[in-house]
Amino acid sequence: MQVASNGIRIHVEERGSGDPPLVFLHYWGGSSRTWSHVTAILSKGHRTFATDHRGWGESEAPPSGYGLTELAADAEGVIEALNLRHYVLIGHSMGGKVAQLMASRRPPGLAGLVLVAPSPPQPMNMPAEAREMMAKAYAGREAVEMTIDNVLTAKPLSAADRELVIADSLRGAPQAKAAWPRATSLEDITSKVTAITAPTLVIAGGADRVDSVDLLKAELLSRVPHAVLHVLPGTGHLSMLESPRELAQIIAEFADALRMPTNSLRPPSSDRL
Repeated sequence: MQVASNGIRIHVEERGSGDPPLVFLHYWGGSSRTWSHVTAILSKGHRTFATDHRGWGESEAPPSGYGLTELAADAEGVIEALNLRHYVLIGHSMGGKVAQLMASRRPPGLAGLVLVAPSPPQPMNMPAEAREMMAKAYAGREAVEMTIDNVLTAKPLSAADRELVIADSLRGAPQAKAAWPRATSLEDITSKVTAITAPTLVIAGGADRVDSVDLLKAELLSRVPHAVLHVLPGTGHLSMLESPRELAQIIAEFADALRMPTNSLRPPSSDRL
């Protein structure tokens, strides 16, 4: 479905039923489809909403507005349009940094925060040359395949999942592809994440070459001291595709502990299509 949010249309994949609802934000290069294995499992006990960030998947791709503030406003608008009043926010990589900013504002409906291989709150430390190489990581099929094999994964993906990652990476709007490595990843929200009070779970891949366990301990868990860390051994950056059952189980246990007896959804607002 398409949801009107922050002046554009954001694509949302909805599944299942049950509380609390789970809202998923994807990584730079992905889409709502990145979460499909995990939401297929979790939707048996929870209502799940996986969004496409602007410029990715089936969401609109405006010419500008790809900073953390705009990405957070898009997601906040979706949550408002869906009238979620008690939900768990789950962000991966870039989506994890967006989720940190959202949680730092202490929205009243946020029951819990799950950060999966999140980009830490400090600016990404990378030489300019390497940053330009990163900006070209999704320039063509061969570049995406090299990124999958040498950066994103520690376990081989199925043929279908590999094609999904390639298709999503290539499909991204040029402005969305360029924004993260050249600007958004350089944003500093270290002073903001200390305000996060929601129960927080950080899930890291033990073999993640993008956001390592040590990096997350030093830069994120040191600033959100109540956060709990769970490490998936032998898993790389794409844990939702490499270890989907294990990841879903961890999220389910966390979300079930936050369950409310009342329904977490009101009737949808008029701007939801």
